[in-house]
Amino acid sequence: MRIGIFTETYTPYISGLVTSEIMLKKALEKQGHEVYVVTANLESFKYDYDEKERVLKIPGIPTGIYDSRLSSIYPVRAVNKIKSWNLDVIHSQTEFAIGTFARLFAKQYNIPLVHTYHTMYEDYIYYITKGYFERSSKKLLEYFTKFYCETTATELIVPTNKTYKLFKEKYKFEKNINIIPTGIEVERFYDENIDNNELKELRKTLNIDKDDFILLFVGRLAKEKNIEFLIRAEKKLKEQNNNIKLLIVGDGPDKEKYEKDAESLGLADNIIFTGKTAWEDMPYYYHLADIFVTASKTETQGLTIIEAMASNVVPVCMRDEAFSSMVTEELDGLFFETEKEYVDHIMRLYNNPKELEKFDKQARIQAETYSSKYYGERVLEVYNRAIKEKKEENRYGIFSKIIKTIKERLK
Repeated sequence: MRIGIFTETYTPYISGLVTSEIMLKKALEKQGHEVYVVTANLESFKYDYDEKERVLKIPGIPTGIYDSRLSSIYPVRAVNKIKSWNLDVIHSQTEFAIGTFARLFAKQYNIPLVHTYHTMYEDYIYYITKGYFERSSKKLLEYFTKFYCETTATELIVPTNKTYKLFKEKYKFEKNINIIPTGIEVERFYDENIDNNELKELRKTLNIDKDDFILLFVGRLAKEKNIEFLIRAEKKLKEQNNNIKLLIVGDGPDKEKYEKDAESLGLADNIIFTGKTAWEDMPYYYHLADIFVTASKTETQGLTIIEAMASNVVPVCMRDEAFSSMVTEELDGLFFETEKEYVDHIMRLYNNPKELEKFDKQARIQAETYSSKYYGERVLEVYNRAIKEKKEENRYGIFSKIIKTIKERLK
């Protein structure tokens, strides 16, 4: 099968979305499929095609949201290149410029379109509105999302039940929805694949002592991740034990603010900011940690949770449906709702190393169910269904849509 992945962001940009795209591409290629990527050029305003990796980069302009860029809606120069690929299916990963390009291209050349909805955009709307017209903006966003996912996509994929409920209960989405948690290369994070000498060097570079108990957060340093919660709680943890430290891995628009917050609270020695890190180095940061922590409530899934669990690191998470599908409370992780609960959980595991070890072992077992191989197989099933649906649509025209609607409503 010849598959086209259309996305606004791709490597070298680092995010959960990019991780899922890389994992999917690798998993499908291992099964013998040809996978092409169409994305915006993050490095320069020019066209670029990597023949070996099959990655086409289209000129884009900065959005002002982290490192992402937007391309033109229908870049004519790219059309001829993509036509030469003879794609069997298009898989869009974004609803915006390149997502619209995917939709237009799929429609013009009669190619089935599968779409994955990755981001709860309502939680990010303030980046655009700056606090103004939020209600009307959210309504417009809802309309746009429904139009793209319901009117144009042949099949829709979401990563968790939380996102499924958004479409079914709030958006009243009537089409079929496939819940497929994103997979990762879990083997990258296993203990046996870590070079202990490199780990020691990293520990030395970050000035982490042997007796330090490390809490790890990995992600974008921005308002929606609720990092202020972790910083405030760190002050209370320091009062109980000065060896409990918070390692924050990532970059973002609020990094400087958080660094100043840590300093003003007297936590400069207890909170370590690494900044942006290379994708290939990430397993080592997880293996520095004793506990993985997150207070975010805006995730659709949270791949960092799976990465931590694969690294034998127990997650302590804000209670949220995006995480409850991955973490089993009191078996391989813990949930909290208040700062007191969070602090109590950390101190409980700090004071009970045997219990922490038991949690860690279960965490790795759970992570194994999120392999990229299984993820690729599930997505491939959706591709085959979309191709079949497109053939039926071409054969029976409007009647195929009526039959499909009846089938979906009878489920």
